[in-house]
Order: sequence, then C-alpha cells, then structure tokens
Amino acid sequence: MPKKRNIILLILFITWTVCYMDRMVMTVAIPYIAKDFNLTSVEMGVVISAFFLGYALFQIPGGMLADKFGARKVMAIAVSWWSAFTAFTGMATSLLSMLIIRFLFGLGEASFPGGSWKTVSTWFPKKERATANSFMLSSNSLGPAIAPLFVVGIMAAFSWRSVFYFLFIPGMIVVALILYFVRNKPEDSNMISPEELKIINEKDPEECSANKLSFRDVVKLPVVWKIFFTFFAFDIVFWGFSSWIPTYLVNARGFKLVKMGIIASLPFFAGTIGTVAGGYFSDKYFVGKRRFVIIISLISTALCLILTYITPNEALAMTFLTFTGFFVCMAFGGIWALPMNILPSEVMGSSSGLINFAGQIAGFISPIAIGFLVQMAGGSFGIAFAFLVVACLISTSIAFTIHEKKEVNINGKTN
Repeated sequence: MPKKRNIILLILFITWTVCYMDRMVMTVAIPYIAKDFNLTSVEMGVVISAFFLGYALFQIPGGMLADKFGARKVMAIAVSWWSAFTAFTGMATSLLSMLIIRFLFGLGEASFPGGSWKTVSTWFPKKERATANSFMLSSNSLGPAIAPLFVVGIMAAFSWRSVFYFLFIPGMIVVALILYFVRNKPEDSNMISPEELKIINEKDPEECSANKLSFRDVVKLPVVWKIFFTFFAFDIVFWGFSSWIPTYLVNARGFKLVKMGIIASLPFFAGTIGTVAGGYFSDKYFVGKRRFVIIISLISTALCLILTYITPNEALAMTFLTFTGFFVCMAFGGIWALPMNILPSEVMGSSSGLINFAGQIAGFISPIAIGFLVQMAGGSFGIAFAFLVVACLISTSIAFTIHEKKEVNINGKTN
C-alpha cells in the first residue's frame, strides 16, 4: 500500500527545489547584472550575501514560529513572501535597491526551513527520517542544477530581469500545494489511514523521553553546538562553491553563456544524488556513527576542489568539479541526518532553525570573502579555492568529535 506521507515529502521536495532556484538564479545572473550595474568582484559578493544576512537573522525566530503556529501556515507565508521578492529583484534599478530587496527576500524565506524539518519530523517515524530528509534536501542540489539552464534559456530570449519575473509563477503553485495537502499533524489529514498513522506515531522509548525536552534544554546540549559549527564550516564550502561557480567558469575558464549554463548545472545534478546517498548511507550503514559519512565526504570534497583548480585540461577540470558537487552534497545529507535522529520533533522547528542559522552566517560570509580574495589576487581563484579547502578540513575536524550514542542519553542529558 502506497505511503501517503510520501505525498507530503514530494511537496516539500518541490518547494525546496523552487526555493533554491529562486536564490541560485542570482549566482548565475550576477556576471551579467554586474555589467549593467558596473559592479566590482566584492560588490558582486555583497549582492549574493545580502540574501543570507536577512535569511540568517530570522532563522531561529522563523523556526519558533513553526513550533508555535504550525508548519503549514508558516511555510505558505514564507513561500508567498519569497516569490514576491523574487519578482521584485527583477525591478531593481541600482546596487542599493538590489541589496534591500535581497535582504528582505532572505528575511521572509527564513521561516520555511524550520517548518519543513518540523514537517518531516512529524510525518515520518524516526527510522525513516534521515532518508526522508535527505530526499527532501536533495532538492537543494536539484534547484541549483536547474537554475543555470533556466537562466540561460530566459536570458537568451529576454533578459536577466525576466528570469526573476518568471519564477513568481512556480512559487504560487507551491503555496497552493502546501495549503491543500499539508497539515500540521498527520492525524488532521483525511488521506492518512489508521494503519499508516499508527506507523507514523510509533515512537521508541528514547524518543518518548526526549520529547520532554524544551528548546532551552536542547541548546544546552554540546552535540547541538558541534553540529552548529560543523554546519557553519561546511556551508562556507557549499555557498562559496555554489555562488562562484558561474563566475569562475566565465572569468577563469572563459566559458560563454550557454556552455557555462550547462557545465554549472553538472555538479548540482551530481549533488542531488549525493544528498540522497548521504542520508541513505547514514540510515543504512552508519546508524550511531553518522560522522563518518560527513568526514569521508568532506575529505573527498577537498581533494576534488584541489584537482579542479590545478588541472589545466578542461574536460578533467569539469569532471572534478562535478565530483566536488557530489561529495559536498553527500556531506550535506550526512550532517542533517544528525539532528533528525537526535532532536525531538516538538522542538525541531526552533532547533533546526538554530543549526541552520550557522549555515546562513556562513552563506553571508563566504561569497563576500571569495569576492575579496579574487579581487585581491587580481582575478585569480587560487586563494579562494584554498579558502574552501581549509573550511572543508575544519568541518571535518569538528564532525570527528560527534559521537551520537555518547552525546545524549534517553533523558536528553549529556553523558
């Protein structure tokens, strides 16, 4: 019998895909926006990072809103908000107006992640959460994979402004799907059978005890802060890599618009598979020792980044770039398997918002830092690649200290 909870998962997957398309089209369009607005490398980085400033500031409040008012309403408002500001991006007339729009864009979108993680935690039994979560988050690679192809097609026919106008439409479709299908609790849904509801609500003794935890108790757990800083260093890599690939391909490798669009998509198509693999392997082979998925993935990411930069052969460089996308997203799936299996669903919105806050601080810092490093190096990306490799190693080192079974006992206390 089909699992109706997978319908909810599919809607979350589609919503995240639209979410990442909306934010990632900027990274593809920015070389061409820079020509219109006469932007330096640092200013290009600031435009990309403006989104993350607003996004980071409202992560924890947004997660708390999902815990207090329910994920369904909060997600619908967040998608409506970011869809409107995607369209407004196409109306920007100056650097200042672009920065304000992108900041407000991020501020409104920040409530969505906590709501989505809370929904997965509520709709799926514990043994399925990492796999379900990794499938949902594989959209974080699929969105960036589709974005370059979408941007190239629209820009070739119209302009970079039209790209942002067109994206308003899928956002409104997603809002309708959320309101029609998603409920805050599976027992409030007419499509869930009593048999499936029993499976969803089945909890193990450890989870029942942990459900007594408050958000204040959760933030006192050392493991939460280990995940926080692991994700911070990881997202320095992910957002540095994601934000500057198109510009790297155009400026350093000399690719034209269409070729750049195709090549820039490949790492993220590979990353879609990598994210699912990270969560699946965590559930299947690394229960209680998920840190090894993260460690293996990030060391492989660092190696592929080095090979991408030093390889003169174009085909080999693009192959290593594609593998970079696979491994960095595999680490992403592995990292988010941790809170989904450690933290109780009742505080998942606010707790995941706290952890995601770390990533968005990194998302704000990384594009600006790389823009500064590229400008300082006279257009060379060598120091920028070294910056990403070091961040990989820092994230790996912190992840190595996470021992799931030793960190939290059945009472939610540290051992």
